[in-house]
Amino acid sequence: MGSVSLKIGDGTARFRRGTLCSSALHLLMLASVVSTNLFALYAFTSSPTSPSGSRSPKNLSAISDHVSLILREIEQSQKRLREIERDLAGFESLDASRPGLPPELALFLTPHPLPLGRDSRSGLTHMVSSVSHYCGKSTSALDLLSRFMSYKPYSACPNDDPSLPHKLISKACEPLPRRRCLSRPVSSQSTSAPRLPFPLSLWDPSPLPLTGANGIDRRSWMKVKWKNDFLLDDVLNLAGGGVRIGFDIAGGAANFAARMAERNVTVVTSVLDAGGKQMNDLVAARGLFPLLLSPTQRFPFYDGVFDLVHLGAALDDGGAPAMGQTGRPDALEFLMFDIDRVIRVGGLLWIDNYLCADDERKQAVTRLIERFGYKKLKWVVGEKVEAGKTQVYLSAVLQKPARR
Repeated sequence: MGSVSLKIGDGTARFRRGTLCSSALHLLMLASVVSTNLFALYAFTSSPTSPSGSRSPKNLSAISDHVSLILREIEQSQKRLREIERDLAGFESLDASRPGLPPELALFLTPHPLPLGRDSRSGLTHMVSSVSHYCGKSTSALDLLSRFMSYKPYSACPNDDPSLPHKLISKACEPLPRRRCLSRPVSSQSTSAPRLPFPLSLWDPSPLPLTGANGIDRRSWMKVKWKNDFLLDDVLNLAGGGVRIGFDIAGGAANFAARMAERNVTVVTSVLDAGGKQMNDLVAARGLFPLLLSPTQRFPFYDGVFDLVHLGAALDDGGAPAMGQTGRPDALEFLMFDIDRVIRVGGLLWIDNYLCADDERKQAVTRLIERFGYKKLKWVVGEKVEAGKTQVYLSAVLQKPARR
C-alpha cells in the first residue's frame, strides 16, 4: 500500500510511506507483546505448589502482582503506540474530550474512521481533523476558538466579535474549522446601499469610504517621494510586458491591486482586518480579490503561477504582529521559500520598502535573498528619518532564474 490522502475539514492529512525505522519499530512492539504473553504463561504454569497440591495464598498474590505488572506494561505500550501513530501521521490533534469544549468543536475534532480500514503501514485506524492544532498550545487561543465554535447549528452565526477569525489567525490558529451556521452581513450599510460599477469602484467603493494610513491612497507607486520608491510602470517595463497575474502579500486596502487592475493585471491580495477596520469588505467593495490569509500560512496556490509577487509590510521587523511572527529568522526563510515556490521562472519579486531594524538584520535578509540566485534588476538601500530616528529601508526588484 502506498499512501493515503484524505480531505477532511479545511485541511488535507496524509500518511507517509512506511520507512525501515517505522517497520522495525512495529516489529519491536510485536516482539514486546509476544514476550509479555510468554512471561504471563510461564508465571501461571511454573509457580510452586504447596505439599497438599494447592497453591498457597502467597503464590496467588505473586501471580496477581505479575498480572498487574503485565497489564500496566500493556497499557504503557498502547499509550506509546498511540504517540507513535500521531508522530507517523505527522501532526498533533486537539483533544476532543477536553472539558468545556463547545459541542460543535468537539464534533469537528472527533476522530473519523478510515474508509478503507486500518492502514497497513502506519497502523492507524482513525483520522483526526488537521486544523487548528496550534490553538491547543495556547489557553487564550483555545478560548477564542471555543467562542468561534459556540453557536446553535443551522441558525445565525454569532456576531459579538466580527474580528474573531482575524484574532485567531494572528495567533497562528489556522486554518480555522468550518462552521454549520448562517453568516451575518458585515454591516447593513454594505449590503443595502448600491455600489459603483468597476472600474469606478476602484477609487470610490461606496458605501464604504475609508482613508488614512490603512485606507485608499492614490499616490503610491505613481510619484517618487524618495529613492527607495519605485514607479509601477518602470517595474512592469522590466518584465517586458509579461505580467498578467500577481500576488500582493499583506496588501492592506489593496491599493497595489487597484493600480495593477488599471493596467489589466489581476492581483490577489492577502488581507487581515486591522484596528477594527473592515479591510476585507473594503477590498471587495473596490471590485478586487481579498484573501483572508496571514503570511505565516502556506500560500494556497500551485507552483509557479504568478508573474509578480509584491512584498511590503509582511517583511517588517518583528513580522508585523497582526500578520504572524514572520520576523523570526526561520519564519522569514519559510516565507521566502514559499514566495519563490509560487513565482514562475522569469517572474518578478518586488520587495517594497522593507524596514531593516539594524545592519545585522539587513545583512541577514540580504544573505537570504542571495541564496535564491535571483537577478537583481533594482536594488536600493536608503536611510530615512522618521520621528527623529534614522531607519534603513531595502527596496528591490528581483527576477527568478531557471534552475535545473
